[in-house]
Amino acid sequence: MSEGSGRAPKFPLRLDQVDTRPTARAAPLLRPQRPVRDAALDRERRATPAGLGLDSHSVRERMLARLQAEGVRDARVLAAMRAVPRHAFVDTALANQAYEDTSLPIGLGQTISKPSVVARMIELLLAPLPPATRPRLLEIGTGCGYQAAVLAALARQVVSIERLKPLHDKARANLAAQRLDNLRLVYGDGRVGHAPNAPYDGIIAAAGGEDVPSPWLDQLAPGGRLVAPMHDVRNGGQVLVVIDRLLDGALRRAFHEPVRFVPLKSGID
Repeated sequence: MSEGSGRAPKFPLRLDQVDTRPTARAAPLLRPQRPVRDAALDRERRATPAGLGLDSHSVRERMLARLQAEGVRDARVLAAMRAVPRHAFVDTALANQAYEDTSLPIGLGQTISKPSVVARMIELLLAPLPPATRPRLLEIGTGCGYQAAVLAALARQVVSIERLKPLHDKARANLAAQRLDNLRLVYGDGRVGHAPNAPYDGIIAAAGGEDVPSPWLDQLAPGGRLVAPMHDVRNGGQVLVVIDRLLDGALRRAFHEPVRFVPLKSGID
């Protein structure tokens, strides 16, 4: 019966006898189920989430968008940096900064370079090569192994040298999960290069000195290019130097923007 009425309803009820006035405790309305197609759309959205974690598509794409805004145009370089999980190469405490454009400490006074610097140097290294070329590369200064992994995504073979044994071991552990069969890690003195696998189509260095060591130039193939930081006597800092070995064996040198890398040292430790 309707609330507040003292009379019992008579049966059978007629619609014109039902009290339809609103009451304070009206029963909730029953609603039909949502259409099946809406439920299917919900399932699809749940199956393909746009996550915010370090493995998510959006985090990597934001890094790539910044690189492109800073002038990186080589599609090969962008694809390789999209493929390599940078957060897997930094300490856990710093992982949330892995895709920011900043260098991060990796121990022993060394750092992992900013993504923009890695991209810029590799783009310079590959610039003379046709898009389909898979070069043989030498990296001086493996560090934590991140740049070596990016290079391996672009090359037929990469040899990477590290003079600090703890970092060599750390890079080996970091790279084990990447399963890169075209990458060889060498514990040794980077200033002498690695003659057994020379000549190289490209040489890239992650440490800078007063000069470019002559063994690097000796191990550079005709048509090859070297990219390294080097001390610039004009301003007292470092700049990127690009050295091309022409087909006739002559060397051509060009200087680019200022950079800041750890010092290039001799020997092993």
